[in-house]
Amino acid sequence: MATSVKELSVEDKLRALYDLQLIDTRIDEIRNVRGELPLEVEDLEDEVTGLSTRLDKFKSELEVIEDSIKSRKTAIEDHKEAIKKYTKQQETVRNNREFNALTKEVEFQELEIQLAEKQIKEMKASIEHKKEVISQSKEKLETKSSHLKHKKSELEDIMAETAKEEGFLAEKSAEYRAQIEDRLLMAYDRIRTSVRNGLAVVSIERGASAGSFFTIPPQTQVEIAARKKIITDEHSGRILIDNVLAAEEREKMDQLFSEFKH
Repeated sequence: MATSVKELSVEDKLRALYDLQLIDTRIDEIRNVRGELPLEVEDLEDEVTGLSTRLDKFKSELEVIEDSIKSRKTAIEDHKEAIKKYTKQQETVRNNREFNALTKEVEFQELEIQLAEKQIKEMKASIEHKKEVISQSKEKLETKSSHLKHKKSELEDIMAETAKEEGFLAEKSAEYRAQIEDRLLMAYDRIRTSVRNGLAVVSIERGASAGSFFTIPPQTQVEIAARKKIITDEHSGRILIDNVLAAEEREKMDQLFSEFKH
């Protein structure tokens, strides 16, 4: 809370803000090394899950078709038995009406057999198609799974290399944030999220704010160098500091970063 923050001079506030900026920039650099890799891994995991689900669906559909073929084959045998029965009954009929009725039954059973055979033929073609799709899906799944394994390994290696340093820097960031009053901290965070490179505090380089082509008026440069008030760039909204202060704090932070590495 703001009440627990020790009252700092404007210069101390500027130094604390720039130190925080240097730490947060280093964290940004570490995260940039990972780049899109975490998202790539996440997308690949979703793809692999989707392909596995699709493959399971195709396999289930294949089983359903195979069961349907079995039931059609059973039905064909039943129709053949019925034909035998009706043909046998024709031998003992008493009149033409009964004979014709049995003939119609035999024809109906023959039509049912033809229909079932046609359906079996279509289902067998569907099975061949699905087997081909399953084979392609398996191949794709194997490729994606292998790619995922490689990307996960790559991410784990990067995480192992950078996790400790990022943890150390996150702690330092929290320490420096605790020194800065809430109002300034909110402004810093707001500027950081609104600018492309995350630089909320920048030094004056050759008469302009770092990374900008807009010249800072000489009188404003004098005020910035005096370190008596917080001054922002009217074009970008960034907090401005003089390059001497920036150089001093960079040297201090470089030492802090190198101490961790050693």
